[in-house]
Amino acid sequence: MAPHAIECPHGFHALCGSERKRSISIADEAVNWAGIALTTLYVGAAAKMIDENTVQVGISIHDGVYSVDFCIHTLHISPGESVADALKADAVETINKYSKEHHAKFVGCGLAESLISLCRDMPSFLWSELDIVVMRFKVKTEFPKFECSDGIQGNSTETIPIDVDEQADSAVRKCIMNFGPGQNPALSIGFRNRVEPDTGGRVELVTKLESYQKTVHEGTWNSFSKYANELKKNKAKVAFFSATPQGGGVALMRHALIRFYRLWGVNVQWYIPKPNPKVFRITKTNHNILQGVADPFERLTKERQEMMDEWISYNANRYWLGEGGPLAKGGADVVIIDDPQMPGLIPLIKEHRPEVKVIYRSHIELRSDLIGVEGSPQAEVWKFLWDRIKLADVFISHPVDKFVPAQVPMSMVGMMPACTDWLDGLNKDLRDWDLRYYHHSLRNSCSDIGMNMLHYPAREYITQVARFDPSKGIPDVIESYRKLREMLEEKVPRMVTPQLLICGHGAIDDPDGSIIYDQTMKQLDEPRYDEIRGDVVVMRIGPSDQILNAILSCAKLVVQLSTREGFEVKVSEAIHKGKPIVATRAGGIPLQVQHGKNGYLVEVGDTTAVAIYLYNLYTDRGLYQRLSEFAKVSVSDEVSTVGNATCWLYLAAKLVKGEEMKPNARWITDMYREDAEQPYGKGEPRLPRLDIHLKGDSFENVETVD
Repeated sequence: MAPHAIECPHGFHALCGSERKRSISIADEAVNWAGIALTTLYVGAAAKMIDENTVQVGISIHDGVYSVDFCIHTLHISPGESVADALKADAVETINKYSKEHHAKFVGCGLAESLISLCRDMPSFLWSELDIVVMRFKVKTEFPKFECSDGIQGNSTETIPIDVDEQADSAVRKCIMNFGPGQNPALSIGFRNRVEPDTGGRVELVTKLESYQKTVHEGTWNSFSKYANELKKNKAKVAFFSATPQGGGVALMRHALIRFYRLWGVNVQWYIPKPNPKVFRITKTNHNILQGVADPFERLTKERQEMMDEWISYNANRYWLGEGGPLAKGGADVVIIDDPQMPGLIPLIKEHRPEVKVIYRSHIELRSDLIGVEGSPQAEVWKFLWDRIKLADVFISHPVDKFVPAQVPMSMVGMMPACTDWLDGLNKDLRDWDLRYYHHSLRNSCSDIGMNMLHYPAREYITQVARFDPSKGIPDVIESYRKLREMLEEKVPRMVTPQLLICGHGAIDDPDGSIIYDQTMKQLDEPRYDEIRGDVVVMRIGPSDQILNAILSCAKLVVQLSTREGFEVKVSEAIHKGKPIVATRAGGIPLQVQHGKNGYLVEVGDTTAVAIYLYNLYTDRGLYQRLSEFAKVSVSDEVSTVGNATCWLYLAAKLVKGEEMKPNARWITDMYREDAEQPYGKGEPRLPRLDIHLKGDSFENVETVD
């Protein structure tokens, strides 16, 4: 197919300053990679057909304050070339050329519907190929022609066309209004505190279901299609409730799930309460108590219990139980309570609408051994929660038997891991140009607080990406790195040593972040860390998925040394990128790491073993390559958005039809595959099915799946 021809009657006019070009040209290559800023820009585009083989395209470029450049050019479509393909090829060529000539990074794009009508998947194309967040807008293509006589405006049915560059400028200005701090799309919370992902649907990251279909195996996709169509046919409504709309793994999963459900047309919504810092301090303390990492004198007092109940009642009555609300008559048919912060909602649901089916998802590690000790802080917190959770119809847990206390009947327990989205900003492939931009952003953030900087690519680095939480094993990460450096300096003194980066997002319901960050910095001030202190970077990262993506993408090695853990899907995200990982046998982590194949597992606190494995991977290229290649193909559909979405729809479809749902500690994935008659394919990766030992129903139950 011959390439399309381009005529450019009005080309770009802005020029990059000669001094900036000179300074970039003489910079050291390693410094130049992430040391020189790329100017942040936004772009708008519109198009119209001149004839069946000719398209006129208008482009407007904006820096967030002013319009800085524009162009109009004409594409002549070649025989055998589609208009959509020509537009996409032109977009890549134009944006790449402008980016390099002006040392710029485009972060947002406003597309006029006139262009999208010619190339429906342009938004997802720009997102996946050029890392540009795209929003579509309806902009005027013409305006009425009025004639004035003696100061009197007359009416006219005639119109004057608006040029495509003006349409593009309107689109980019509208786009900029939807971006918040840090060049991130604004979070949108709608009526009744409903979370509206992707800035209320204005952002279009994925426009074709086929994009999701390519991320999973046939059996998973066929199963999802079956249950999605069932729920649509029955006009069923599903509602998720969780504590926060942003920050932390639950929010990340829900944004991706709602985006996917919306594309398919399934009626699934997501609601959050009005935040209350005092309550979030209580719920975070409860979290730490249940994991066994809180101060032993912390207790869930009567006063704190009442405060949590009042918070839930206030939100339920104000937002959700009133007429037209998700918990009122005609509202949701199935409700999923997604956090240990909100089980108080369950009795309210059962009181007002006893016919509604409720699923409770337990996503943190519960110290069942301590919960079983009468009078312990864990037993007190669990009793408060269980008095409410026991009214639910299904109890979903991470697939680790120790996470399910003895009070939970095995019949109501189903196993389901956490998930991640292979198409979102955390996981999609990034170009080298984009990696440079995000690493420079990280350098700026480090500079702002006087933190050490990464010297990548001149030096490689090891990273742990996780919240600053008492259960994430950050002290062990630092100690393991110290021991690794000693080994490298002793055995291969001429080898360039790696740096260490410890980083993660924050969350509005996590007041421990600043405390743990300060403890980490105090640890590094100890004399024993004098030799490595200058090579350790400790950063709390803002709400940018792509920065975390860039950090994992460029890391040499990844560690996850949690002392207590739920599932921690960051492990699978690193493995999916081909990064060998060294991780602890905590929570659901061992389900994701195949020891000696895509990483290594160590006992909690064994920093010497961590250092040895890191040393072997860092110094043995053959070993590293072997584990890296296996890692890329070893991740299961069960941790993907599509796999997780299918689990929820399977449960909802059965409950809506009035079928009894008794998982009996089985994996929900196995249940829907069996029900949909979609057996696992040969060689299809699966998380290991370990023996499940539960003590519910007053006896020990064992389920073994080969």
